[in-house]
Amino acid sequence: MGLFTVTKKATTPFEGQKPGTSGLRKKVTVFQQPHYLQNFVQSTFNALPAEEVKGATIVVSGDGRYFSKDAVQIITKMAAANGARRVWVGLNSLMSTPAVSAVIRERVGADGSKATGAFILTASHNPGGPTEDFGIKYNMGNGGPAPESVTDKIFSNTTTISEYLIAEDLPDVDISVVGVTSFSGPEGPFDVDVFDSSIDYIKLMKTIFDFEAIKKLLTSPKFTFCYDALHGVAGAYAKHIFVEELGADESSLLNCVPKEDFGGGHPDPNLTYAKELVEQMGLGKSSSNVEPPEFGAAADGDADRNMILGKRFFVTPSDSVAIIAANAVQSIPYFASGLKGVARSMPTSAALDVVAKNLNLKFFEVPTGWKFFGNLMDAGMCSICGEESFGTGSDHIREKDGIWAVLAWLSILAFKNKDNLEGDNKLVSVEDIVRQHWATYGRHYYTRYDYENVDAGAAKELMANLVSMQSSLSDVNKLIKEIRSDVSEVVAADEFEYKDPVDGSVSKHQGIRYLFGDGSRLVFRLSGTGSVGATIRVYIEQYEKDSSKTGRDSQDALAPLVDVALKLSKMQEYTGRSAPTVIT
Repeated sequence: MGLFTVTKKATTPFEGQKPGTSGLRKKVTVFQQPHYLQNFVQSTFNALPAEEVKGATIVVSGDGRYFSKDAVQIITKMAAANGARRVWVGLNSLMSTPAVSAVIRERVGADGSKATGAFILTASHNPGGPTEDFGIKYNMGNGGPAPESVTDKIFSNTTTISEYLIAEDLPDVDISVVGVTSFSGPEGPFDVDVFDSSIDYIKLMKTIFDFEAIKKLLTSPKFTFCYDALHGVAGAYAKHIFVEELGADESSLLNCVPKEDFGGGHPDPNLTYAKELVEQMGLGKSSSNVEPPEFGAAADGDADRNMILGKRFFVTPSDSVAIIAANAVQSIPYFASGLKGVARSMPTSAALDVVAKNLNLKFFEVPTGWKFFGNLMDAGMCSICGEESFGTGSDHIREKDGIWAVLAWLSILAFKNKDNLEGDNKLVSVEDIVRQHWATYGRHYYTRYDYENVDAGAAKELMANLVSMQSSLSDVNKLIKEIRSDVSEVVAADEFEYKDPVDGSVSKHQGIRYLFGDGSRLVFRLSGTGSVGATIRVYIEQYEKDSSKTGRDSQDALAPLVDVALKLSKMQEYTGRSAPTVIT
């Protein structure tokens, strides 16, 4: 047992250490500045109630991106110096964001200890490497992201910080080996427990899904499957779950070795960045004679996002959450007794609203940010939720969960095909399930245009102009008719604000909405998840109830509204961009 001492280090504040909805994200080189990470960590400790630090158990792990291993050692030494009793670290510093949430909520240490919170080291779907992005966020005892009351306090502390505590003589712990290392400091014993978090995560998944039913599907010669971790942390779970537990062939795993730079790629599970999977599923530019798999899925860097694909077929995230909600009770044991309610983020399409109405479920529309779902779940008001940015989840944890979404889809496919795996019956495909859903509930044609790294000043001006136009809808409708006469009238327009039904808190300026008479919508938001410049996101949604018209090409169906969105916002005029960076 090694002895350590506590050092007080003098420091001065850094500008701009304001955590967004997903924590603090900056370039690696920013985090590598002397005292930069330490200031933020100490400001976080200082923002927490004393009992959540002194004598507490704190999780420190992340998606394994570049600088994670250094950061784990620094935070461990600071936790020791601030009086924590123990730190839990994922093997090789790897723990997906959903697994961190599960570990906080479910894991009990050998000595009966439970975690009070976690530092998660991730910049989610942003690239990794020496010149790319790093991030850190704090999750609370419920397993969910720190609420604004805490992140505001953290930010306030970063502006006045003058010293931090660190146990500089605490040796680095070998995080490549499972086991507990014990030390002793001024306030008593301190342990570092390195463990394989996939064990806890799989245990939780087995309480939710019928693994036997999924295994029958995955081992059927009729069913083929492909999972792409994009070299993110999902790779640390994929083999255990899909191959060892569920019997899939190891060759069905793509890019499942976690890498510090995500193999030089962009770990964002969409049609632009998951190129290899998109090709395999028959959606690429090149035509291949090889028959694509029945089902494909991808994860982002920290494995909280997911993309679902069928054979030559893309499922929009907005449709995905609606379809999971519509099929959950019959397909997933965890939901057998019914859903408490459903929720979506405001920019997500209204497909879920229609399901909620038809099934008579409680429904909530919340701002972007998973913590809003967490409040509803903690209050027992919501079972399934999702957002258009490839995040889907349920009340089993307080983060979105990419592997959960894949298992949910496999459960639905297993249920629909339970009589089709033997004999000559044709399998019910992903595409069949989606088209049947549209026939029942109508289709929300949906696309998102992202303009990344736009000049922040220009982005703000564009948004301000869209708000000021809302004061006269008759002028807006006149403008729209000049652009496209085949588009419905705007019947309402506002800046979305949300009053939380649980704690009464109000979130303002959450996005600009134009709502049309036929149920279509245009939404404009500035996103806070990039590390430089501003990202403008434009969400374009056309609702079609007529089942004879739900099979149109999405871009054709949306063309009139896209035209209106770009001309109404004067996108090119303000940003100088003639095309978006990414179209989803």
